[in-house]
This record gives sequence, C-alpha cells and structure tokens, in this order.
Amino acid sequence: MNIKNISTENRQQVNDFINSHWFSTNMVVRGKIVDMTTLDGFVIFENEAIIALVTYEIKDNECEIMSLDSLKEKQGIGTILVNKVKEIAVKAKCTKIKLITTNDNINAIAFYQKRGFDMMRIYRNALDIDRKIKPSIPMIGEFNIPLKHEIEFEMSL
Repeated sequence: MNIKNISTENRQQVNDFINSHWFSTNMVVRGKIVDMTTLDGFVIFENEAIIALVTYEIKDNECEIMSLDSLKEKQGIGTILVNKVKEIAVKAKCTKIKLITTNDNINAIAFYQKRGFDMMRIYRNALDIDRKIKPSIPMIGEFNIPLKHEIEFEMSL
C-alpha cells in the first residue's frame, strides 16, 4: 500500500477514478457545483492502481471532506485517509472537519460516527435542489432507499 498526495503526476489517474465512481468529476453539494479535479487529497495505490481516495477543501478555519472512496472496505483504509486529512486540518489550524453525505449512505453514516464525527444538520429534500443542477443524480440510492436528504457531520479539532 502506497499513500500519496494528489499531485500533477497522478491527477489524471485520480480524475479517471473519480469519474468511474461518481460518473462525473463534478459533484453537487448543498446546491453548489464542486469541481473535484481541483481538490486536494490523498490517494492509496496498490500495484499502481488506485484502491482508495479522499478529497478535501480548506476554507477559512474549516476543512471539508468532499469525497472518500475505498475499493477495500473494512480494512482500515478509509480510517487511514480520514486521519491524513485530520493531520492536514490540524496543521492548517482548522477548528473542525465537516462533510456531507446522503440519507441512503448507511455505511458512511456509521463509518463517520464511529470515528468521532457527530451528525450536525439534516438538509431535508436537498437532493431536489441538487437534481436541478445535476439531473443525473438518481432518485433511489443505496439499499433501495429514496435519495432525498443531505446529512452534515462534523468533528471539532
């Protein structure tokens, strides 16, 4: 396992990974388009293939995790990446790390709470707004759950 910063050397491979898992390099969060090709982050390689990726953005004194993907779940890889972001956030003197996930993402909801994140806000029917910007967002999500709401998690630093 080889952990690297996202850099110009691996950016195209990272963008291809994002596109293959998110079906676009643009993400819509809270009614705003996020260009994931410009985000900082960390990538884990195994045999030169990406097996996990985290992207984040630091604004003012807050760090926001924008995406976290692992092809090998329940092996500690996601935790390693979240901890790398936490290190960066502490160095940048951020007061908190936050993230938004959707109501269908049961695995993420459990993952983040187990790692010290607290559920702060539920944005009811937020996906209705997001779909106006990105119509490709499905109506039904993981576990056949209607995809409706965004949930904000936060960890104080």
